[in-house]
Amino acid sequence: MISTTPSFPRRAARLAVLGLLLIAPFAVAETAPSVDSDRALELMVPMRDGVRLATSVFLPAGDGPWPAVVQRTPYNKASASATSSHYTSHGFALVAQDQRGRFASEGEYQPHENELADGYDTVEWTASQTWSDGKVGISGASALGIAANLAAAADPPHLVAAYVTVAPESLFYEGRFIGGVFKEADTGNWMRGQGVGEDAVLAYKKRVVLDQHWQDKDFVFLRHRVDIPIYNVGGWYDLFLHGTLDNFRYLEDWGREGARGNQKVLVGPFGHGALQGDLEYPGAGSWRDSDEELRWFDYWLKGIDNGIMSEPKIRYYQRAAAKKGAFSSKNGYRTADSWPPNSVVKTRYYLGAAGKLGPSAPTVADSATRYRFDPAKPAPTFGGSNLTLPIGPIDQRKVGDRDDYLRFETAVLDSDLVLTGPVEVELWASTDGPDTDFMVKLVDVYPDGYEALVIDTAIRTRYRHGRRAQDIRMMTPGVPEKLIVDLWHTGLTVEKGHKLAVHVTSSNSPRFEVNPNTGEAPGESTRPPRVATNTIFHDAARPSAIVLPVMEPR
Repeated sequence: MISTTPSFPRRAARLAVLGLLLIAPFAVAETAPSVDSDRALELMVPMRDGVRLATSVFLPAGDGPWPAVVQRTPYNKASASATSSHYTSHGFALVAQDQRGRFASEGEYQPHENELADGYDTVEWTASQTWSDGKVGISGASALGIAANLAAAADPPHLVAAYVTVAPESLFYEGRFIGGVFKEADTGNWMRGQGVGEDAVLAYKKRVVLDQHWQDKDFVFLRHRVDIPIYNVGGWYDLFLHGTLDNFRYLEDWGREGARGNQKVLVGPFGHGALQGDLEYPGAGSWRDSDEELRWFDYWLKGIDNGIMSEPKIRYYQRAAAKKGAFSSKNGYRTADSWPPNSVVKTRYYLGAAGKLGPSAPTVADSATRYRFDPAKPAPTFGGSNLTLPIGPIDQRKVGDRDDYLRFETAVLDSDLVLTGPVEVELWASTDGPDTDFMVKLVDVYPDGYEALVIDTAIRTRYRHGRRAQDIRMMTPGVPEKLIVDLWHTGLTVEKGHKLAVHVTSSNSPRFEVNPNTGEAPGESTRPPRVATNTIFHDAARPSAIVLPVMEPR
């Protein structure tokens, strides 16, 4: 056994850097703890402003002290009792807490708005307890993972490591808007499900432009403060996939001393919930695998040399043909030490006339495909990286044959096309009005015609240069512009006999808010929606293309 817990000579300097987060010495819980027969303490723990948060502490057998794992939830800490023994039997104290304003905790609930200060205070309170050895980890999935990331960004001196599952890099700025388009179903319906009123949901839609509030609260603007190892876990069909990989890449390559070089990531064929559709991936496991979490905390909190840090930094599932009952042997986990892997080459496949897609750049002087986008008749959502809607590689043939839904396909592949890494689309487009949306999908077309959705994304043209106030530009009607559409990341082998496809349209409802095409600010439309004529160009001067991460044969 060796001690691998990092020493932090810079801890004292942290306090000066985080002046706004400094707190007075921690008080003892204001209510006397009750202890049940399962060694659980029920406490009301005071935060720096006096608001008390309901906290359950589960202790291992024996006298301690022990390292502790903190989990902060908006979904009721009572659920932790079902999993507490997994931690306590392994020699960790578990601290489960209702977030501010939720269930038994005091204060006003503002989703994810108070996690910096409350996370810092909870970690430092945990480290000060007599049953704690002063080494604290934090973990959680989804909303709990968001809380864990923000606690790490607050940089509490006693936080040693984190294990974060299916959480974004940017919840407020990009997680709830993609390309500036509000996620109507996932964001709006999630907020409503948390008791947030309709007026607040509408106000949120209007706050699409980057402002100081986003920069003060959102992890993507704060992760440069993180000084600890984090193990990120995500899924190819998860709505926070972008954050899983980009948080890993940022902290691994550019993080502070305690973070840089100490990150790990796992990406499986997972969604935020169960996958829908006709595909199923063998040997996938689950993002809920807590054994890997225990290995991580054994290493960083207990100093047990279990080999986890000598293993490859990246483990990802390379998907291939996966019809239920007819899996390809090419499905399975791979490893790498960088993302994308070093053997990946950016390769353009160009959109062409008559719905063609291929590696040869267009040579014709004038070629375009036009369609009319009627906001009153949006294209329907079937699958994708969703939360409140069906998830996963659902057949896009369900969308139907629509004049406003363009399909660009390769010929049948005569060899495998192995894609591993980030994907983007260079879309040359125009519209006849001041503003519109474009939706892009990457699709794996099976020999029987099944159109398996791989990933989809969106861009609102007024935000094509960014979402700061000074970046917003309306379109000039009829003038083509090159739009860069981020299609996130993929790990997919499009097998011989399949076709690769790119689908382009201007709506995807109810996944995304439908653009009225009027040019008015989001959430403030006073004029009736208008039908837009949108054009996709695919000629020599305006070559629309998808940029693919093609892995070279080894």
